Amino acid sequence: MKIGAFVLAAGLALPATASLADPITLAGDELRKAISGKTVYLNVSGFELPIRYAANGHMSGKMSTIAASFSRGDGASDTGKWWVANDQLCQQWSSWMDAKAYCYKLTRNGSSVQWTRNDGHSGTARIGG
Repeated sequence: MKIGAFVLAAGLALPATASLADPITLAGDELRKAISGKTVYLNVSGFELPIRYAANGHMSGKMSTIAASFSRGDGASDTGKWWVANDQLCQQWSSWMDAKAYCYKLTRNGSSVQWTRNDGHSGTARIGG
């Protein structure tokens, strides 16, 4: 229990009135604050893909050697830009995902985040420091 509380505190701080069982849709400034300066760990095919969202709107990601060997794309690392628009996290990589811009709706439930991309794909992640 103490470990779970520590992980939550190190990730996203919940508002005092929120319950761990209540999903919270991240939007606007709350979304920007939740992501800015943080690393989001996407669950991708059994691996975690860390994406660092810098406060200046730049982002970077790096796959492990094993994950990169299973992926299709342009290398084990990439950089890009991110922004918040229409209460969604939008991003565009330099080469990953064919360098196309995508936007994501994020819903937080405790330390877990559910994301849904604007093309219908969805998955889970966690937000770290």
